[in-house]
Amino acid sequence: MQEPLLGAEGPDYDTFPERPPPSPGDRARVGARQNKRVFLATFAAVLGNFSFGYALVYTSPVIPALEHSLDPDLHLTKSQASWFGSVFTLGAAAGGLSAMILNDLLGRKLSIMFSAVPSAAGYALMAGAHGLWMLLLGRTLTGFAGGLTAACIPVYVSEIAPPGVRGALGATPQLMAVFGSLSLYTLGLLLPWRWLAVAGEAPVLIMILLLSFMPNSPRFLLSRGRDEEALQALAWLRGVDADVHWEFEQIQDNVRRQSSRVSWAEARAPHMCRPIAVALLMRFLQQLTGITPILVYLQSIFDSTAVLLPPKDDAAIVGAVRLLSVLIAALTMDLAGRKVLLFVSGYAMGWGPITWLLMSEVLPLRARGMASGLCVLASWLTAFVLTKSFLPVVSAFGLQVPFFFFAAICLVSLVFTGCCVPETKGRTLEQIESFFRTGRRSFLH
Repeated sequence: MQEPLLGAEGPDYDTFPERPPPSPGDRARVGARQNKRVFLATFAAVLGNFSFGYALVYTSPVIPALEHSLDPDLHLTKSQASWFGSVFTLGAAAGGLSAMILNDLLGRKLSIMFSAVPSAAGYALMAGAHGLWMLLLGRTLTGFAGGLTAACIPVYVSEIAPPGVRGALGATPQLMAVFGSLSLYTLGLLLPWRWLAVAGEAPVLIMILLLSFMPNSPRFLLSRGRDEEALQALAWLRGVDADVHWEFEQIQDNVRRQSSRVSWAEARAPHMCRPIAVALLMRFLQQLTGITPILVYLQSIFDSTAVLLPPKDDAAIVGAVRLLSVLIAALTMDLAGRKVLLFVSGYAMGWGPITWLLMSEVLPLRARGMASGLCVLASWLTAFVLTKSFLPVVSAFGLQVPFFFFAAICLVSLVFTGCCVPETKGRTLEQIESFFRTGRRSFLH
């Protein structure tokens, strides 16, 4: 029989011995109030993911339109189209790199809010573009904002969510990103390409407004010595009738033991490098499945095939199917578990939302800000290579070659999931860290 995560006696596993946790009945009585405000804070944050998903696929309807543009300053060649599609990922890599600093310097919430500046500027440049340089700069800036939010939002959501709903809430960044992509595909049926950029400003402004009223992560506040503010933030998130002192003491104890900065020597210790390696490899394999070039060039891909419906309609249908799949994943993740969905489902139900969630769950607190930025950096550098080379490879060898490669990577991902990815369903972040510290392999099966 599988052993429970905290089932053993001894100093390594008796993580919080001073006070027993509240009973399930106690937690159930305050569950609705607890989750209501957490849902609101999560929604405010993941509007950044909506904008990210919208911006990522902006080129899908725009590249075909500009390839047929009569304006010589905006007409795109195949080479220029590959740069217009791929430069977003370079910006996202830079955003992930900056998140390594901003996540721990400004905090998760302020870093998300900061992303609104390059995002709004990028959309404005593309809406008023009179040359290729404005399009490329706009794509780079929106990519920077996307990379920053991709590193900050999953960490923020995982740190404010109770364990019982963390799986569902952890899927919301991917859910909102997919919803943003679907919104772009749908608006692409109705609006010209400049107005698509104008419409992209709306979720950015709403995000800034809502986040202004949301608290910062209690874990981040404790790591900065702002204990009273952290307690107030946790009490607000859990509701006025909730007894948060036991949970606060858990978080406080964990933060206190990990208050110092991680040295290079310590980063090589197994309890640090193992979860970071798992998160890095998951993000690397996620991109190698080909999702980014497929989404960026989706309408162009359908243009080159013998599909019956117009390519714009096909792109919108793909967006709707992805949204439904991620929604199912969000509803079943805390019931079926993370690993089951990684094994039995496609990208939108498995490797899409779960990779984001697991990254935020397994990374150690002391290295979470830096490591999440590193994961996003590696992810988007991989995406750039794939996205920049996709159109030339298709032109030289045909559409089947990159898709055979993507299929082979999916098989490798299954092996990696079975061997290396832990099941984190129902565990607190402190319990997950305790597992990597003790190395109990029963947790991996």
